[in-house]
Amino acid sequence: MPPLTRADVEHVARLARLALDDEEIEQFTRELGVILEHADQVAALDTHDVPPTAHPLPLANVLRRDTPHASLDRDEVLAAAPDAEDGQFRVPRILDAS
Repeated sequence: MPPLTRADVEHVARLARLALDDEEIEQFTRELGVILEHADQVAALDTHDVPPTAHPLPLANVLRRDTPHASLDRDEVLAAAPDAEDGQFRVPRILDAS
């Protein structure tokens, strides 16, 4: 791949509607050139026998097992609530009734 030129950076900046001054164009020409060189090095690697992965490290689920167990008694819980009505928690109205 040919090296990145100042004209390339100016063209991309124009497409992205970026107003770059001369100093920024020179800076981005150098920085983007280094990035593209690195991408070329990665693309040159032989990855024929490397399986595709979604993550470079093996991941394991760290959640606990979902095992059923007895829950709290409804009447007990509602008895501890500040206000209950018809088997439900009663809370202050937050929406207008109209």
